[in-house]
Amino acid sequence: MRFRNLTPIRLRALLRRHGPEAMVWRRRIAILGGAIVIGLIALLFARLSDWAGMLFLQMARQWWWMPLVATPLGFASLVWLTRRMAPAASGSGIPQVIAASRDPERGMTALVSARTVIAKLMLTIGALLCGASVGREGPTVQIAASIMGYVHRWMAIPLRASVFIAGGAAGVAAAFNTPLAGVSFAIEELASAYEQRMTLLVMAAVLIAGMVSLGLAGDYVYFGVMRQTLGVSQALIAAPVAGVLGGMAGGLFARMMLGIATTAFAPIQWLRARPILLAGGCGMVIAILGTVTGLTWGTGYRTAHAVIAGADVPLWFGAAKFVSTLATAVSGLPGGIFAPSLSVGAGIGDMLRSIFPDYPPGAIVLLGMVAYFTGVVRAPLTAVIIISETTASRGLMMPLLASALVADFAGQLVCKERLYHGLSKRFALGPTGDPGARQEAG
Repeated sequence: MRFRNLTPIRLRALLRRHGPEAMVWRRRIAILGGAIVIGLIALLFARLSDWAGMLFLQMARQWWWMPLVATPLGFASLVWLTRRMAPAASGSGIPQVIAASRDPERGMTALVSARTVIAKLMLTIGALLCGASVGREGPTVQIAASIMGYVHRWMAIPLRASVFIAGGAAGVAAAFNTPLAGVSFAIEELASAYEQRMTLLVMAAVLIAGMVSLGLAGDYVYFGVMRQTLGVSQALIAAPVAGVLGGMAGGLFARMMLGIATTAFAPIQWLRARPILLAGGCGMVIAILGTVTGLTWGTGYRTAHAVIAGADVPLWFGAAKFVSTLATAVSGLPGGIFAPSLSVGAGIGDMLRSIFPDYPPGAIVLLGMVAYFTGVVRAPLTAVIIISETTASRGLMMPLLASALVADFAGQLVCKERLYHGLSKRFALGPTGDPGARQEAG
């Protein structure tokens, strides 16, 4: 009987609502296509970043004096290029996505525009070629949000905040090969008010981008497999100590970052007014640190991996990497702080091993990593899942969570404002759609 009443007018209406050109189908195609492209670009970005970091280390070993010249000049040149080509490409990229999600249409004009993210990709690789203490994960979030936005525009789908959030989450999943961390990152960091209807969009994008990365790069564990565990009594002692020390250190990093970005202290204002000079000075600090220590260049991934595996590093490594990461971040270079922060956390974990010499050393290092990372970004669930997925240390989930929760509280005592959300205020869109501020820090 239904088919008898199906007039041509009703048939056209049904096709518009449920046919292949319907909004729901276009949205699904956009999610699928965008997530595939994100997975491919994230993998390419990872390979180029690894190549750039290794090339710099090879040159630094061959000519020890080279970083003292190349790093300061490279920093100054990259900041000059950033300010000329794409001011919104400076820093991590996550604050830009948070700011863009508040006004998606205007966000596409600058914060996550094609010009901005192309510059971001190239300049981040340039920063690694200069030995900067940056990671690719934050930039991947900005690039991924832009890709998802353009695919939705191409499919004539109205932009919403959830589009950028889903893209950014897929970027995290593809960068670390950690699908669950992508979902938790979307909830804790990118979405200040998580909408229930966003769940499917985020999870679909994360799943597809993760599968693309997994299919091409293989089933790898970012930091290697960790089988060590802690007993209940050991966890009750070590987790709070790691949480307090790591959380306060991470909170100090966040407070210094935000303070340098916003303070009215005259010498800092003078430096902010001279961004090229500031970048060159930061580059010289990093060059001297790297030349003296030989350990603070780049993302710090290899050093962190070695510490987790049981290698010893000098007790000052965590502090030295802290300084090099802070100097890189405030210089205005494009680049993230995810991987360098995990490396600093590994240094803190190495110090904790001397406090708990009879405890499983790898497990203690992971407590330091999760505590420091939580103190910096104030996203305990994301920190725990990233560490758990990148080390396959599911047996440490409860101690890691305990350490992260303590670190979140300790970090809040030192810095009440969350780092990425505080930095996102610098990228608030003005009446013309341009970022309202173009400071160097962050």
